[in-house]
Amino acid sequence: MASAAIFSSLRRSRSPTLDAFLAPVDLENDVVGLLKTLTSIASDLISSFSDKTPPFQKKNSRSLIRKIELFVVLLDSVRESGEWWSNLPSTVVLCFKELYLLLYRSKILLDYCTQSSKLWLLLQNPSISGHFHDLNQEISTLLDVFPMNKLNCLISDDVKEQINLLQKQSRRNKLFIDKHVESLRLKFFKLLNEIGTGNIPNSEEFHDFFVTKLGILDARACRVEIEFLEEQIVNHGSDLEPSASILGGVIAMIRYCRFLLFGFEEDEVEISHRFRRGKKRGLISKQIADTFITIPKDFCCPISLDLMMDPVIISTGQTFDRASISRWIEEGHSNCPKTGQTLVHKKLVPNRALRNLIMQWCTAHKIPYSPPESSDLAGESFPAAPASRPAVEANKATVRLLIRELENGSDSGKAIAAREIRFLAKTGRENRGFIAESGVIPHLKILLSSESAVAQENAVTAMLNLSIYDKNKSRIMDESGCLRSIVAVLKSGHTIESRENAAATLFSLSAVHDYKKLIAGEAGALQTLAGMLLSGTPRGRKDAVTALFNLSTHTANCVKMIEFGVVKSLVQALECDGVAEEAAGALALIVRQPVGAEAVGHEEAAVVGLIGMMRCGTPRGKENAVAALLELCRSGGAATTERVVRTPALASLIQSLLFTGTKRARRKAASLARVFQRCHYDTLHFSGLRFGYGFAGNSTTGMESGFPAETVSVTLSMPMSVSVS
Repeated sequence: MASAAIFSSLRRSRSPTLDAFLAPVDLENDVVGLLKTLTSIASDLISSFSDKTPPFQKKNSRSLIRKIELFVVLLDSVRESGEWWSNLPSTVVLCFKELYLLLYRSKILLDYCTQSSKLWLLLQNPSISGHFHDLNQEISTLLDVFPMNKLNCLISDDVKEQINLLQKQSRRNKLFIDKHVESLRLKFFKLLNEIGTGNIPNSEEFHDFFVTKLGILDARACRVEIEFLEEQIVNHGSDLEPSASILGGVIAMIRYCRFLLFGFEEDEVEISHRFRRGKKRGLISKQIADTFITIPKDFCCPISLDLMMDPVIISTGQTFDRASISRWIEEGHSNCPKTGQTLVHKKLVPNRALRNLIMQWCTAHKIPYSPPESSDLAGESFPAAPASRPAVEANKATVRLLIRELENGSDSGKAIAAREIRFLAKTGRENRGFIAESGVIPHLKILLSSESAVAQENAVTAMLNLSIYDKNKSRIMDESGCLRSIVAVLKSGHTIESRENAAATLFSLSAVHDYKKLIAGEAGALQTLAGMLLSGTPRGRKDAVTALFNLSTHTANCVKMIEFGVVKSLVQALECDGVAEEAAGALALIVRQPVGAEAVGHEEAAVVGLIGMMRCGTPRGKENAVAALLELCRSGGAATTERVVRTPALASLIQSLLFTGTKRARRKAASLARVFQRCHYDTLHFSGLRFGYGFAGNSTTGMESGFPAETVSVTLSMPMSVSVS
């Protein structure tokens, strides 16, 4: 625990917690055990770090190791002195306890230096040098108060002389910051500033700095650097020095150099490993489904309805899976998907307690569970810091290299280029804008037909990310054959993720009213979405129902949605948790047209499903259900109306909504109550409720209830409102 606390504090430049500075309780009165423990820790430090020199801080590390070696000499001398050492004076024991803490702090600092990336150590050079100096000062203080005179009978004169020499050296030691490393650090920031002005250094200059001086020798080493820096942004957010914005520029520069210096060829084994790692989520979900285990509701993301791999807490206190909520935020939403509250900030805080519970549950049910690695978190999930000018310019330069590879590269190189486009397109409007302006969409369209599952998934996901920016929607739709290619992936993509992302792309594109008819008219689009709604994964069903909802808002699509089985699928989806609300909303829009009302009226399960949602659904689900029933009565003819109003418990459900429903739900329930009364079913008595709802059985104006003529309004669960007048 102490190790973790100090390590975290060093990375955050904060004071460690109190637990990090307490000597082990079990050694409080055990002098023998304390000395053995000290000797063991010090010896391990020497053996672990004598031959493991960090890329920077070499002199400070060697100096610290030499001091520890002298402490080992002292400890060995005391232990070898005979029986006297088990009865040491209390002041000596107290100093040895302080030595215990110093050794652990030394281990944490040395671990930190050897485990950090080269560029991170370079950026943190003054700060880390300060930590070494602080440790040296503490060692000097310990030696100043150490009662050597009480050990005269236990240690030799030679040992005393070495300790005295160490004491003098510690007093003289000053803060040491390597001038060569500092010059590299300043050179690095100079390169970064040049990029920020649009003056991109040439490949020779980058090769000299990264390869010759830093020793970053291949693409894998660049990836290690990027992943480590991204981990700092994910874990520490605004609590960083340099800031997350500057680090974003550093990452962008390394990514550019990775492709400029080392090209696009990558070990096929590594590509396959990274691709399989991205599939863990889908495989886990399938394994759960195959074993017929019900996932505890608290373990499921409210957005995807899937088992959370990396639960995080947002500012409203709600927990979501990091990938889902990050996607929600990246789409431009500033409110909580569950409560509708405005987000005070967009920082995501890991819910480690819940993740531990999920891990325990998966272990108990023999379900493999692997939380995503930090690189995946950073690449796919975390909302990016505001882009600095160096980041923007470096990303533009990288995009030019990526497009060149998409034009003339090898198959594996094109897959890698599409992957990088996919990641870059997740980080803000500006990136999405200039990536599309650079002409990448025609190349991604070609990869949608690739025989490589990796290339196809990266291409369709990149297309999805680009489509989030409104101006890119027209670029995608105007590209000849692009919509057809997206639908082809939806129908027969190589992976589940490819098909789901194709559905999500159609949902994004369908936000433009004029494109709704084009998408519905594309061969196979509606049939495949209808099939995914019934048989897809939880995330796939969500993508399908939101796309169908958008398409249903265009009146010209009604006949096609009936013809291709969409209505039947929407009715069946009323029984499916997570998509029932949107399904009811889509039905409410479809039944506004007589042909739609007739089709829904012929579905035996439609009325039953909508009544069930009025009884047990969420507030928005009840709102959409009563809206659908109202429009079904108004457009479906006398027989359909008769079937609706004869439904058992309808009167009590309407009355309940009038008291407890949302404002819209109350308005729609009032309208449905008038329909009920006009059909002479007088079991519902509103006249004595005295809540401002007065009804006349023969009223046809639609105004006597105190509400204007009805407007059907349907609401998505996350929370998206579409009104149809």
